[in-house]
Amino acid sequence: MLRSVFRLTRIIFTVLRFRLDALIPFDKLPWYLRYTVGMLCQIGRQRVIKNRGERLRLALESLGPIFVKFGQILSTRRDLLDDDIADELAKLQDKVPAFSGKTAQAIIERDLKAPVSELFAEFSATPLASASIAQVHTATLHSGEEVVVKVIRPNIEKTIRQDIGLLYTLAHFVAKSSSDGRRLRPVEVVTDYEYTILDELDLAKEAANTGLLQRNFTDSELLYVPQVYWDYCQKNVMVMERISGIPVADIKALNAAGTDMKCLAERGVEIFFTQVFSHSFFHADMHPGNIFVDVSNPQKPKYIAIDCAIMGSLDDADKNYLARNLLAFFQRDYRLVAELHVESGWVPKETPVHAFESAIRSVCEPMFAKPLKDISFGQVLIGLFQTARRFNMEVQPQLVLLEKTLLNIEGLGRQLYPDLDLWVTAKPFLERWMHQQMGPKRLLEEVQKQAPEWAGQMPKIPNLIFSALTQISHQEERMQTQTAAILELSKEVKKTRRGLPFRLLGLVSLGAAWLTISPDSLKHLQSADILSISLFLVGLYLLILKP
Repeated sequence: MLRSVFRLTRIIFTVLRFRLDALIPFDKLPWYLRYTVGMLCQIGRQRVIKNRGERLRLALESLGPIFVKFGQILSTRRDLLDDDIADELAKLQDKVPAFSGKTAQAIIERDLKAPVSELFAEFSATPLASASIAQVHTATLHSGEEVVVKVIRPNIEKTIRQDIGLLYTLAHFVAKSSSDGRRLRPVEVVTDYEYTILDELDLAKEAANTGLLQRNFTDSELLYVPQVYWDYCQKNVMVMERISGIPVADIKALNAAGTDMKCLAERGVEIFFTQVFSHSFFHADMHPGNIFVDVSNPQKPKYIAIDCAIMGSLDDADKNYLARNLLAFFQRDYRLVAELHVESGWVPKETPVHAFESAIRSVCEPMFAKPLKDISFGQVLIGLFQTARRFNMEVQPQLVLLEKTLLNIEGLGRQLYPDLDLWVTAKPFLERWMHQQMGPKRLLEEVQKQAPEWAGQMPKIPNLIFSALTQISHQEERMQTQTAAILELSKEVKKTRRGLPFRLLGLVSLGAAWLTISPDSLKHLQSADILSISLFLVGLYLLILKP
């Protein structure tokens, strides 16, 4: 508890130091909070006031690796953030101070239940690289293979959970403080962050992701995925093949090796669309630090991908939605784009299609003032999502990951080859995929996919047929019984209706008798009392005896 208080205090003073109060809607706060925050901000005011995006980035860097990681993920939510903030957060780097090599060795020995000297022929206590969640050491197996050992930071999960709790508190405050705060959906952003970062803490899951991606690209000329050594993988430790290649961001080294940059850029786009549409499983953290290039054949360069902690997947409905939307957009068929959003349920069914179409046209049409090669797929998706949000569209997490990855691939591709025309590369792929979804080949694949399940149901078919025939044979008997019951019920209803006036008259007679009979009338009968008693008896007869 005390640690959480100190952590919260540090966060508050960091907010004040970097003047993040500019992001707080003061006019929506109670007067006492406006006064208190205003006074504190004057105390923490820096002499040099930078723009708000830069101040937010510097504040996250000063708070440590967990907040740096949060800033990186937040930078991908361009459907929620203004461009100046998103651009600054995108500059956050994943380089943080390394932890002790002895500590890393202790974690390895604890998880793999053996001394490092028994596990490896050689092990370097000096880390090769250090990130916010884990760091990497080089090693050599006794069989001679060179490997890298990835180790989760000690006690990082406890720190993450504490910081996430504080982030939720801040997010709820921002959401309640103003309509702008609610529009940014801060609680939803923190939830996405929690899901993503907790997944990164499990290296066994990352190893499984790496294995699947490797199988998807077995013998591929486009992408190489390092081998995982499963006997050395646990929750906090993962061992995989050490790769050698040129970092994809090192343009000078790639040019010096005579790399065909146009081919490299186009292959990057092809890898992305293959993962999304053919495999339904894509690497969702493809920033330059996770991508290398094998230039052993510089005219046909090959990508090497590492760090498969964050992966995305799309179901058939999502892929269909995405492909048809992109094709409709580049054909400027905004009516179809609007109808696809409504049809897929991404916006409410009652959304007026004509109004939605007009809003999409106003956002997307100016993009076509540019040459086609300069149109950004990522910006197309952002524009569509931002427009659809005005019509109560809820952006799905898998599409947010897709948008982030597409922006990374686009930026990387144009960095490698500025004249890259993504549409020339992507359109044939999308059209071919759509044709495959509707052609006889797709039908045959679906039959083959369902055949094992159908075969498993075949032995049950005779019993199902017998049961159905038995039910049919008894159907007439049941119908006769139901008809007789309905007729009997009808008679009772008619009988009740006929007797209803008599019963009402009986109730009236009883009521009149009750009002006219006095307590002493039974001792000294008079004519009025005799009338009352008569009314009582008549009412009793009509109510009880008369059918």
